[in-house]
Amino acid sequence: MTARSSLPRSAAVAAVVAAALAGGLLAASSSASASGAADGTRIHDIQGSTRISPLVGQQVTDVTGIVTGVRTYGSKGFWFQDPRADRSAATSEGIFVFTSSAPTVAVGDAVNVSGTVGEYVPGGATSGNQSLTQIAKPTVSVTSSGNAVPAPVALSSKSVPSAYAPDGDPAAGGSINALPLRPRKYALDFYESLEGSNVRVGSSRVVGATDAYNELWISVKPHENASRRGGVVYGSYSAQNTGRIQIQQLAPVAQQPFPKADVGDVLSGRTEGPLDFNQFGGYTLTARTLGTVTDFGQVREATREQRGGELAVATYNVENLDPSDPREKFDALAAAVVDNLASPDILALEEIQDNNGAKNDGTVAADETLRKFITAITAAGGPAYEWRSIDPVDKKDGGEPGGNIRQVFLFNPERVSFTARPGGDAVTPTGVVREKGRAALTLSPGRIDPANAAWNNSRKPLAGEFTFRGRTVFLIANHFGSKGGDESLVSHHQPPVRGSEVKRLEQAKSVNAFVKDILKAQRDADVLVLGDINDFEFSATTKALTDGGALYPAVKSLPKSERYSYVYQGNSQVLDQILTSPSIDDFAYDSVHINAEFADQNSDHDPQVLRFRP
Repeated sequence: MTARSSLPRSAAVAAVVAAALAGGLLAASSSASASGAADGTRIHDIQGSTRISPLVGQQVTDVTGIVTGVRTYGSKGFWFQDPRADRSAATSEGIFVFTSSAPTVAVGDAVNVSGTVGEYVPGGATSGNQSLTQIAKPTVSVTSSGNAVPAPVALSSKSVPSAYAPDGDPAAGGSINALPLRPRKYALDFYESLEGSNVRVGSSRVVGATDAYNELWISVKPHENASRRGGVVYGSYSAQNTGRIQIQQLAPVAQQPFPKADVGDVLSGRTEGPLDFNQFGGYTLTARTLGTVTDFGQVREATREQRGGELAVATYNVENLDPSDPREKFDALAAAVVDNLASPDILALEEIQDNNGAKNDGTVAADETLRKFITAITAAGGPAYEWRSIDPVDKKDGGEPGGNIRQVFLFNPERVSFTARPGGDAVTPTGVVREKGRAALTLSPGRIDPANAAWNNSRKPLAGEFTFRGRTVFLIANHFGSKGGDESLVSHHQPPVRGSEVKRLEQAKSVNAFVKDILKAQRDADVLVLGDINDFEFSATTKALTDGGALYPAVKSLPKSERYSYVYQGNSQVLDQILTSPSIDDFAYDSVHINAEFADQNSDHDPQVLRFRP
């Protein structure tokens, strides 16, 4: 089989592809794959012209090349590359050798490698990730040292295609694994054609801040869906942003600290090393040589104060806040409420944990958490907020085990009054009645539809009735199901499978039905649905929330370059939202960027603020 041929449609190879779809480290079970050692094999013969090696499961002998990178931690091993490339753009000349223990080779060594060809799926079968072609159980001999490393391939706006990926093969369950690579047409194919090869980027804008795992994201396409603050916006399922690439370093952090960068900074100079594929980001430049960070001077935003006749409402996911968190976190979050959010009249909080946090002992009350937070806000110069919430049933609302996260309303009693209608608890639904020609909640605060299976192991919506300048305003605070379990943008299924969307869709339908009940009782009722929706403004979830014109996603009032509240794998995207009923047709909306773009975060979400005149 030649290196440039596409994977044949034989029964033997079909079995290998099926194994690839199943995930894990693949071993051949077909007679074709178990035919013994392949002598004189070169790296591009192993890589082949699809995502699955044509030699998977076979023993290869005396594969030659130059070591381009060595990793002594995590998945230990080294990359080596054939300096004599073939003529096919689809076949990579580099490959990873998994040694399991710290490798003894050095960059520049010429090596002969014998071992077993495998396809390893980082994250396993259910992740949907593509597989990494590698040589395992190796025997390695060094024939010379100090050789020049093969010249790197440049990742740039010119070399990376603008189209993201081909559609998956319907006959293979939507997988692209068996499709011939077209690296000049598709970005994913381009990156795959360089898997294990030496690559480089020049000075590039940081689009995902340095995280706790010592990695950051850059884009080699500075104008691709650019945000106003230097990131790249994920504005549709077909705007994956092909220029994004993850950057790690090969040097241990104890030996060489990883640079701290915010979105908008520049990774300056030359960054060069092997192109890897990992579970938490896909294609990754594992830098042998790392550029330096040029500080862009990104600053945290602050929204303006509400005017006298304006009601300011905000939502903020405070990321598992509980009394055991350091005082610095409480103080920082409180300062954000006062200084960056201008002390909104009503604040819907998500991820308030119970009084002992993740300790799993049956505690569900969160009054100590809230008392500590409100005290910090007052100390920062903010109002003496009051709060309303409903304790969940222990271990029934998901989140960190033992934490019992829930939504909470904070409100400034100097400007807003809360209409209390007693009787609300974790399992009793609130409803809507018509009183004196106006809509009213039967329970306030109250939970919406808590027995609905859509809310199993998920946070139930919290509804509350407020009065501002004599006008009733209904708020529904939400924290929809997470995207956990969804396949990533680099899945071998294209388009990727978004399994978690099913639950959020049902949750959205539940909230939409409740809003329609309010509007049926009072057509001009002021209703705000807000919180961590965990989905995009263009998603089916948002479409279900807005069904029938019941709500409008206020984030769409912003320019596309400002529509984001979260940064994930270098994509700035919407997860947190405030949606308005038809009567609220004149408002000011602000996504206040204070966390998601920064290496130092008090939460991983940016708060949202809406101001209007009821």
